[in-house]
Amino acid sequence: MSASGGASYDYRMQLEIARLLLGLMIAACHRRIADFIMERERSLVLTFRSRGVPLPAALGTETARNLYFGVGIFVVLVELLRLYQLAH
Repeated sequence: MSASGGASYDYRMQLEIARLLLGLMIAACHRRIADFIMERERSLVLTFRSRGVPLPAALGTETARNLYFGVGIFVVLVELLRLYQLAH
């Protein structure tokens, strides 16, 4: 294997591990992320409604939390699969 091929492998491995850690952080902090996003979304919905734009209600708090947890776990699973494929 050439030197540039090894460097490329190392870079890709580091990138995949960083993505894995991002997924873990999303799953671990899903409540805070969802609460923050829902607060902003509710204020946007109220702003648009006050200007006459009909919008549906924002997601429920538990639904948003479950959604962000699911996204985090999905990212983790995809990255574990990619790491496995990269290693073999």
